[in-house]
Amino acid sequence: MIPTLDTCLRAHTDVPARPSVAEWWPRWRDGAAGAATPAAQALLGGFDADRVGWAFASGYQAALRALLPDLPTDAVAAFCVTEEAGNRPRDIGTRFVPQADGSVSISGAKRWTTLGPHSSLLLIVGALPSPDDSARVQLKVARVPTGVPGLQLLTMPETHFVPEVPHARVLLEAVRVGAAALLPGDGYERYVKPFRSIEDAHVTLAVLAYLLRETRARGWPTAFAERLCATIVVLADMAESPADAPATHVVLAGALAQAQALYAEAGKLWAEAGDDPAAQRWQRDCALFGVASSARGLRATRAWEHLQRGD
Repeated sequence: MIPTLDTCLRAHTDVPARPSVAEWWPRWRDGAAGAATPAAQALLGGFDADRVGWAFASGYQAALRALLPDLPTDAVAAFCVTEEAGNRPRDIGTRFVPQADGSVSISGAKRWTTLGPHSSLLLIVGALPSPDDSARVQLKVARVPTGVPGLQLLTMPETHFVPEVPHARVLLEAVRVGAAALLPGDGYERYVKPFRSIEDAHVTLAVLAYLLRETRARGWPTAFAERLCATIVVLADMAESPADAPATHVVLAGALAQAQALYAEAGKLWAEAGDDPAAQRWQRDCALFGVASSARGLRATRAWEHLQRGD
């Protein structure tokens, strides 16, 4: 990670304005293709972002590739978990139904699919009947390309923060995929649950890299840049650690707390920029950093409980 960070400390800080996905995506795709790890993809993508929205999107795409290393870098991927009732296992109403020809039929609906309107590959979470007891279901994840019959992507209204990053409703009506489209293992334990930590680490890496570029470009205090770098190194190291390990969650909690303090400090620096459009976007978008904070706190609490029990 140090070589990638070194690049961010030496590279030119001028980046063009990118108001839409169409301007952001080719830059991220090309940069990600040459990055050694998903953490490096997040860091370079965040550094190249002209706003928090594209730092978030860069971290999100990098996180999906940390979860599934074989995802192609030229596909806008989206993880489709949340439904009308929520995103807990019991909230998942999407159903995978095996067919006589070996294929699987998928029916259901998803909400708040990040980058959904521009996605080319969806990771759909659904329930598959257990082969030994039809009354039981197990969650699975299916890789579904967009454009297949029976699949619709409906753009949702813009959010109040990072409105440049679009979301979609995903409607699936008897969408057919081959059995090989189902990812191995339990969909919740192997994919949904660890992704929460993986996403936090990579999105935060990208946002801190964005702040590092702005710090260099605007001549903000060197001490602030040094704290950004230190937190980046911790997060990058954590991103390479097992996502289900209690120690990983403890370190992540500490690094995210450091990041929150850095965001607060950045807010004061941005305030001095007055009516600069970048400063106004930061003030608008900083609500992003509080999303799912209670879930992160609960995750850290449970990690400490596991460690104290010796699990």
